[in-house]
Amino acid sequence: MKQLTVISGKGGTGKTTVTAAFAHLADNAVIADCDVDAADLHLILTPDIIRQEPFYGGQLPSIDYERCTQCGLCEQLCRFGAIQSVKVVPVSCEGCGVCAYVCPEQAISMKERLSGNWFLSETREGPMVHARLGIAAENSGKLVSMVRQEAKDLAEKEKKDLILIDGPPGIGCPVIAAIGGVDLVLVVTEPTLSGLHDLKRILEVANHFNIPAMVCVNKCDINPENTRVIESYCEERGIAMAGSIPYTPEVTKAMLNRLSVVEYPCAKVTDEVRRIWRKVEGCLFAESHNLFA
Repeated sequence: MKQLTVISGKGGTGKTTVTAAFAHLADNAVIADCDVDAADLHLILTPDIIRQEPFYGGQLPSIDYERCTQCGLCEQLCRFGAIQSVKVVPVSCEGCGVCAYVCPEQAISMKERLSGNWFLSETREGPMVHARLGIAAENSGKLVSMVRQEAKDLAEKEKKDLILIDGPPGIGCPVIAAIGGVDLVLVVTEPTLSGLHDLKRILEVANHFNIPAMVCVNKCDINPENTRVIESYCEERGIAMAGSIPYTPEVTKAMLNRLSVVEYPCAKVTDEVRRIWRKVEGCLFAESHNLFA
């Protein structure tokens, strides 16, 4: 069983668009949407939820009003303004526990915080594990790890060959949780200065964890010069280019129809994404990670 994570150094590069297309092209795969802070793969794959489970991440103070003397010390020392008029404001609370520590009456205790839910669903492309993090909720890295573990358990149970992971953007804890131990990452970037800057950062993260990486440039023709800069950067560092996807408004139409770009006629984009998948698949299931084979 192989694991592929599609990531991006920044949001809005088309990572989920590519993942949805791969989900259609892949055989015998489990799909995992690990972009739990802003999940949107479900908008294309329209999953039917089979199972829903709560996710507890972090802690939230609980005030025992029978013991509370309303001395105001907790409100005074909370640097986040999460206690107002001796009531907890959940969206402001960081779960640090200072209020419980300083309470002279021990009227405050820290309880597990319901931070969201994770789901096991069925889609037209196969089984999918995904999640929804609550507003201002924390521990998205922990939730990513939970989604990946559930996807792995499901893949082993159903004898799937691949776990296809839609990773979160950036380089933080959720990204590290989404790429740790995978066989390959595909970095989707765009030909902009911010795209190049964040591409370099995420490639450094992948290299730090010794994870083979390939790069795909989305909307490559909106700035051909920057596309060439990205290609040169990857060539100098021995990083394989999976391909370059041109821009077309048809991609937006595909999204509006809740279809991937290989299910909806998107001109050259459809053919290029198919070529990229063949290259990624060939690398993923090769005997060794010779990305230039």
